[in-house]
Amino acid sequence: MSVWDTLVGQRPAIRALDEAARGQGMSHAFLFTGPPGSGRSNAAVAFAAALQCEQAGCGTCHACRTVLAGSHADVSVIRTEKLSIGVDEVRELVRRSALAPVGRRWQVLIVEDADRLTEQACNALLKSIEEPSERTLWMLCAPTVEDVLPTIRSRCRLVTLATPSAADVADFLVATQGVPETLAAHAARASQGHIGRARALAVDEATRNRRRAIVSLPMRLTSLGACLGAATNMHDVAKEEAEAITSELDVKEKADLDASFGVVERGRRPREYSPALAALERGQKTRAKRRVLDVVDRGLMDLVSVYRDLILLATTGQAAAGLVNADMADDLERLAQVTTPESNLARIDAIFAAREQMLEFNVPPQLALESMMVALQLPQRP
Repeated sequence: MSVWDTLVGQRPAIRALDEAARGQGMSHAFLFTGPPGSGRSNAAVAFAAALQCEQAGCGTCHACRTVLAGSHADVSVIRTEKLSIGVDEVRELVRRSALAPVGRRWQVLIVEDADRLTEQACNALLKSIEEPSERTLWMLCAPTVEDVLPTIRSRCRLVTLATPSAADVADFLVATQGVPETLAAHAARASQGHIGRARALAVDEATRNRRRAIVSLPMRLTSLGACLGAATNMHDVAKEEAEAITSELDVKEKADLDASFGVVERGRRPREYSPALAALERGQKTRAKRRVLDVVDRGLMDLVSVYRDLILLATTGQAAAGLVNADMADDLERLAQVTTPESNLARIDAIFAAREQMLEFNVPPQLALESMMVALQLPQRP
């Protein structure tokens, strides 16, 4: 048992981080990059545990266990459920970075989704990374180096994580979740290397059913009406799933706010209550919007896997074992007969265009999905 056991298929990165934890190639700032689901934040937390451990990551000592549980006094993690990380959150981290660690080792500050830092937040962070305190260590996580400002990434040591293989993910699921090998293999393929997604697919039948509904859409896009209906359905399902995730948390946050201002006990609202409630509601609205986008984005990647499989079938004739969606091989064979690799590449481009419209240009998801579905429409048979 060690702190590195949660990292799947990342042997080169583990070797580099283990050497750094033992004093070889240490830096004051690290940038963890890798595709979604590769375990960027897990790697950062595991590295933080190794740095606090007397044995460089044994996984069983008090320091390792508290870091992995998120309760270590000298390890701070900033994560956001909003669309961006603002300057106020970063300033609080910068203030904390100037303090000496409570223990004898490092003060570690981990920023998940560093690509979501606003321009002001980046500027607030830059000076602290340029001139860190003696025992302060920064760890930033982002999909690619291009997602972080050059002035920041040039001051960080880069740690690149790879997409784990389907075999590695399947072995991990069998070992940690106890699922049958067949189900683990299916979840590993369908997740396309995303560990969290693979775990959800392996243990939750509802998640598998939602994915099955998404990947079956391309077969039904035979008319304009069908395309518009598919867009509406995909958007509605995303909203329902996002609301199921956030509604309980929203209620708890409102109850906590009421209790902190004494609204429940005293039956009246202090003057400061209304601004605090308005700020809470704004934050909840932003979080709900991000949740919807996250669910839609996951669906878009599932759609991409279908067209990737069609291109694979048409260009190589590879058997079902090489497909992401091997369980729907018969449907894919039929689709491959009425489409071409070129048209399916164009469909993948349309999916990524819709993704960019929603995530980068704030286009309403319903409109972006309608435009995309029309572009995915199957050719009319003569």
